[in-house]
Amino acid sequence: MFPDAICYTNYFGIFTFCTNLILRIIIMANFVVMEPDFHYSTDFYAMNARELHHTCMHLLCTAGEGSFVYNERCFHIVRNDLVVILRPDCVSNLAAPADMRVEWFAADYQFLQSLLPSNNYGIGGSITLHQNPVIRLTDVQAGHLLDDFHRLRDRMGEIGLQFYRPLMGSLCLTMMYDIFEPHSQRDLSTPHTDRTAYIVRQLMTLLSTGVTATERNVNYFAERLNVSPKYLSATIRRMTGNSVTSYIDRYTVPILRRYLDDDRLSLTQIAARMNFSTLSYFSRYCSRHLGMSPSEYRRSLQPK
Repeated sequence: MFPDAICYTNYFGIFTFCTNLILRIIIMANFVVMEPDFHYSTDFYAMNARELHHTCMHLLCTAGEGSFVYNERCFHIVRNDLVVILRPDCVSNLAAPADMRVEWFAADYQFLQSLLPSNNYGIGGSITLHQNPVIRLTDVQAGHLLDDFHRLRDRMGEIGLQFYRPLMGSLCLTMMYDIFEPHSQRDLSTPHTDRTAYIVRQLMTLLSTGVTATERNVNYFAERLNVSPKYLSATIRRMTGNSVTSYIDRYTVPILRRYLDDDRLSLTQIAARMNFSTLSYFSRYCSRHLGMSPSEYRRSLQPK
């Protein structure tokens, strides 16, 4: 009896271990294939719902007028006004008469950012959107944007498609470029003369040179801009809602991917080129920003 009990205990232990392992694999698989969130609606009062707090919101007023508070400032919108909200959790005091009509589309903020090159207008443009999220559109521009919304709405439910993620990404990218045009026109017509705006522009110019391939310390950028690290951090946070580090990382990740895509370079060589102090620190950085280790990232590039 005793040997049988030992045998049963061992089998039970092995069974439990295997079951837990399978569950972990299933959980990880679900995590890896999980698609970014997409939302479409015509409900103005739903734009600050809790489930949208991690998204970027694009709302177009098609009739009537309304108002809302964003970053403690009140904004009034009318027909053909586009509202791009980078932080839906900062929206409050929504107000609109019964005849107001809107359509909006929201998508995971990080997913949208991953679609853009690091030096794209989207990064610099997000700074002014944090200050003023309202963009006036022409009838033609509003028509193009509604077409973009409707294409996204009609395809967002097709999650069973093998290429669903790149498909939705291409449609989102079209929408964003349709927004960049009127947004850039607005910014060109708006003078920026204060010192804080100058600091932000200079930081973005410096980042766009590719310096983050080797320099990623806030102190380095503060010194280059002749300000203190504390002043730089506070200014960027106040003007953009994001940290200096977040912008540094946003410019660094595309460089990192480019190096990892080049199989002529070893991981040690890449870590040295990018001035990481240790290979383990390099690996942790990759895991944090790519969602996987450098080795796993390279394996993901191999044809299955």
